[in-house]
Amino acid sequence: MKKFMGFIKNKKGFTLIEVMVVLVIISILLLVFIPNLTKNQNVANSKSCEATLELVEAQIIAYQIDNDGQSPASVSAMQEAGYVDRDTCPDGSSITINGLNAISVNE
Repeated sequence: MKKFMGFIKNKKGFTLIEVMVVLVIISILLLVFIPNLTKNQNVANSKSCEATLELVEAQIIAYQIDNDGQSPASVSAMQEAGYVDRDTCPDGSSITINGLNAISVNE
């Protein structure tokens, strides 16, 4: 019984100082990485919008081929016809058609 009690008495754990040091290190890492993540998210949104505009431009040509050279009136008309599934960019800006070009417009 004495050996068992001695085992519990000698059991070691983390001290409050060690836990606080780990929390400070984690906090510093978060302060460094969170601004970079938000910056990268903005870049990803702009690239995603560029890709969506290129897709809409390709679908404008497909619309014209299917409709004897007639241009679509708007992105909404293309959406109703099933050529595109959205009329906005992933960043929330709306898409307008100018000839064969698709343009994002911030509202």
